[in-house]
Formats: sequence, C-alpha cells, structure tokens
Amino acid sequence: MNACYMSLLAGIKAQLMILLLHILSAGPIPRHVAFEMDGNRRFARLTGRRAIEGHSDGFHTLKRVLEICMRLDIRCVTVYAFAIENFNRPPDEVGALMKLAEERLVEIAQNGALLSQYGVRLNVLGHRELLPMHVQVAIDKAEGMTRHNSRAILNVCAPYASRHEITLAVQSVIQQALDKESFDSSSITEQTIEENLMTSLGGSPPLDIFIRTSGVKRLSGFLQWQCCENTQIHMVNTYWPDFGLWDFVPILLDYQRKVWARSSS
Repeated sequence: MNACYMSLLAGIKAQLMILLLHILSAGPIPRHVAFEMDGNRRFARLTGRRAIEGHSDGFHTLKRVLEICMRLDIRCVTVYAFAIENFNRPPDEVGALMKLAEERLVEIAQNGALLSQYGVRLNVLGHRELLPMHVQVAIDKAEGMTRHNSRAILNVCAPYASRHEITLAVQSVIQQALDKESFDSSSITEQTIEENLMTSLGGSPPLDIFIRTSGVKRLSGFLQWQCCENTQIHMVNTYWPDFGLWDFVPILLDYQRKVWARSSS
C-alpha cells in the first residue's frame, strides 16, 4: 500500500512539473544559463559522508537540472565542474573526481542517454592538457558521441579559469593579426577577443543567467568575460546537490519579468 501511494505521489509530482514547465515556456526563455555548481563538499559533510559522495550527488543534480533546461528549450547550459586551482585539493579527492568525470561524461553521452535523448552537443572547455590521459580519452570519446547533436549545447568547464580562457583568446587574436601581410592593431578589439573565447568557439550564445549555489557571493574565476550588463546574476543559498526546480522557477520568473519590462519601455 505504501509503495503504491509513493508511486502515485511521484507520478502526480512529475505531471505537475511538466505542467509548470509548459506554463513557463509560454514566456521568454533564456538562451544561455550558467551554473556554478558549488557546495557539494559542504552538503556531504552535513550528511556525514565523504566529499566524493557529495560530488556524485552533484552529478545527479546536473542531470536533473539539465533535463529541466532541455524541456524549457534553453539552447545552452554551461557548468563549472572543476577549477584549475582545484588540483590543489587533497590528492585522493582529486583522483576520485577524475574517476567520476571519466565515468559520468561517457555515461550521459552514450546512445539513448540524456544528451542523445535531447540532441545536446557536449563541449568540455578548459586547460584539458592538465587532466590525466585517461580522462582526456574519455572526454574525446564523449564529445565524439555527441558531435552531430545540434538542438542544444552543454559546456562542461574543466579544468577551467576565466583568466586562462581570456589569455588564450587574446593570444589567438594577436596571432591572427600577426599572420596578416601587414599587421593591423585595430583588428584587436573586444569583439574579436570575444569571438575567440572558448564558449564562442563552441557556438554558445551570450550569457543570459548566471547562477551560483551555496550562498557564496563571487564569480570565482567563472565566465568573468561573459558576465556583462545584460547577464542576470543570482547567488542562491541552496547547496548544489539540493538545487532543483523550485530554486530555478523564481530565477526564471525574474528573467521573464525583466525581459517584459525592457520590451515595454
């Protein structure tokens, strides 16, 4: 009886979620949303578990939130999975994270899984040469499995830092100017730098919404160029493993309200 009741309750909740997403999708929908997935380790400590278990919970949250975004027809989702400075964490935690990344990237990219189901192309952005070779191989495999998907984009930033991304973009623009027959410094502009950012090269539209979980109120080296005057920035108190639809809805409603306000002014 109890199992039957729980199954019925889960079915009702799923139907309500679909109805809510349908209502939300009738309004303006952001093209590009970024998540700084913070708080996995603190969430694990609160529940008396190891840090890697918090990271594993965070991966399940990513799948759940990504599916919500796809149902809303959000074209691009970017997540901060691993900062370059995270290599300074305890070696056992870093090693466990590398193993988790190796397994889960291929898991979500394989035929019939989430990315295949919704036609999402995977881009792994960052200084990937710093990663162990077995993780690089897994990344190449996962990206290859989704190469022909064209409905949406998932950018996984790992290992990533905005300073590194901006530095590479500036270097590329300068090299392109030097490669011309006559050097023209006027070709080095904000626009050409932006066009050479990893997100731009991967086909991502401008960033509409930036969300950081866990209550920390800073960007911490994530998409610092992409966050501009048109980006709505939200710092929420929920730890990433607990983040869900009811945290996301107020952010989307605020986005829609501001879009409507701009269009009517």
